[in-house]
Amino acid sequence: MRVLHIIENLDRGAVENWLVRMFRHGRERGDTLDWTFYCALGREGKLDDEVRRLGGRIVYSPVPLAEKRRFITSLRQELRDGNYEVLHCHHDLVSAIYLAASVGIPLRKRLVHVHNADESVLTPNRLKAALLRPILRRTCLTLADGIIGISNHTLDTFLAGRQRRPNRDRVHYYGINPASFLAARMDRKAFRRELGVTDDARILLFAGRIVPEKNPLFALEVLAAMRRRDSCVVGVFVGSGSLENALRERAAELVLEHSVRFLGWRADVVAIMTACDWFILPRPEYPMEGFGIAVVEAQLAGLRLLLSKGIADDPLLPGSCVRRLSLAESASDWARAAISQLAEAPPSRYESANALANSPMDMDLSFANLIRLYHLDAA
Repeated sequence: MRVLHIIENLDRGAVENWLVRMFRHGRERGDTLDWTFYCALGREGKLDDEVRRLGGRIVYSPVPLAEKRRFITSLRQELRDGNYEVLHCHHDLVSAIYLAASVGIPLRKRLVHVHNADESVLTPNRLKAALLRPILRRTCLTLADGIIGISNHTLDTFLAGRQRRPNRDRVHYYGINPASFLAARMDRKAFRRELGVTDDARILLFAGRIVPEKNPLFALEVLAAMRRRDSCVVGVFVGSGSLENALRERAAELVLEHSVRFLGWRADVVAIMTACDWFILPRPEYPMEGFGIAVVEAQLAGLRLLLSKGIADDPLLPGSCVRRLSLAESASDWARAAISQLAEAPPSRYESANALANSPMDMDLSFANLIRLYHLDAA
């Protein structure tokens, strides 16, 4: 099946990393996958070399997405020349532009994959965005053969009150491989010495983009409140983003410079997770997280979870040690909940991996369901 995936570019994005993970898994199984990745941003990414090594094809849009007419014309030419059977769009509401480019071209399937509930339409103008959303949504619902959500909440948000159409609108969970978490052997004491903290330090971990929609500043407030209860608690922030400077400034105001570490992006996030004690994600409650891969990974790493009510139930595995709190509650309330978790045994990585294997997030099952979407009777 010749599939054209339309993405932003093959870089650090969760969507693109998931797609490459699926592509790699299929190749390792021996499946023949004829996938082309059309990069709407028109630029190279860190995953390009791996995709090519796996036998994938990459096309960089020669026209910026902002130039809608020329972009559509260029994409339409690629659709004609490439003899694709499936158009798989990964840009939520903006996928309407890609669908418009495909009108009249014989394809077996046109799919819109919805990866978050933010409903961004690439304009900072709120009035323009409000006017565009219903138009783009209607275009997607009319032209797509299937709407695929990464969670129940994500799919229902996109459908905006419409009933799911049988065999057309469905949830497809990301496949996640627990092997690296089971194999991780980070030395907890060595990691603490690397950080320059005491061997008995308890670590609160924030891992992800340092951006407003992840709410890292509140995580810092929780850390300060936890340290008032237990001076052995330190914070580690892994990732980068627009709030990095603000986070450092707030840490100085809270006199946390010596008890928080900012590590930037790290290639050894799995090992770091296994050496920590808590994972915190205080995402704003609206819009909710589409699907928290990091939440699943934190469970596989054996971490206690501190989550806001902006995280849906979908990524939680049986046996997880989780406290879900409202952001209306104070940082002290969050700190109290975190300290109370120490009375519970940390989750078992092996039990979490077994729970994952019996869930829709199992790699083999997720891959099979993804391929099933491409067949005429599947979506």
